[in-house]
Amino acid sequence: MKLLLTSGGITNPSIAKALFDLVGKKPEDTSLVFIPTAFNVDIGDKTWFIEGLIELKNLNFKSIDIADISAAEEKIWRPKLETADIIFFGGGSNFHLMRWIVKSGLAQMMPEFLKTKIYVGLSAGSMVASKDMVLGMSQKLYEEDLDETENIAGLGLVDFYFLPHLDSQWFPKLREDFIRKTTAGISEKIYAMDDNSALKVIDGVVEVVSEGKWFVING
Repeated sequence: MKLLLTSGGITNPSIAKALFDLVGKKPEDTSLVFIPTAFNVDIGDKTWFIEGLIELKNLNFKSIDIADISAAEEKIWRPKLETADIIFFGGGSNFHLMRWIVKSGLAQMMPEFLKTKIYVGLSAGSMVASKDMVLGMSQKLYEEDLDETENIAGLGLVDFYFLPHLDSQWFPKLREDFIRKTTAGISEKIYAMDDNSALKVIDGVVEVVSEGKWFVING
């Protein structure tokens, strides 16, 4: 199983190289399907979403398709995933995304897909790879999903938690001191990554790819 978990997407050459190392193909021979579902419930400016798509376009993929698993029937989106080299889960609400991964039936398909395809996550798309959404920690750090009252399971593809947007101006509590204080009662490994950092994971072996700042807790 091969994954690339990013905070801000394919934001620098090191992360781009890690992606195509995982794929084993040149960009012009590589197809990607983008799942935007996580951002459907986000309110406000979507410049970050547009910029992420432009980043992907500039990598010169053979093709980029879009499959919103909450907006189309399985017979529409499943063939798109079946023919892609990369399944790219975009950012937004990790709770909304994970609920639709389950509701759509995609969760059951992922083990088979990931035998041959690369999983790429951006922010929420990376967070759902963990065993659960760690509701309390998420609410304190990101000040989002405040109406949620129960934690929900994630995909369980990795045995650690991924915290995106370290030191971001948009998330003022995502600072190392506060993160360490907030996560003090958690025993699992936690990676905190800024938007120029990512994790390359091959069959459970983790490699940090970074042109920015990151740190690990319980490592």
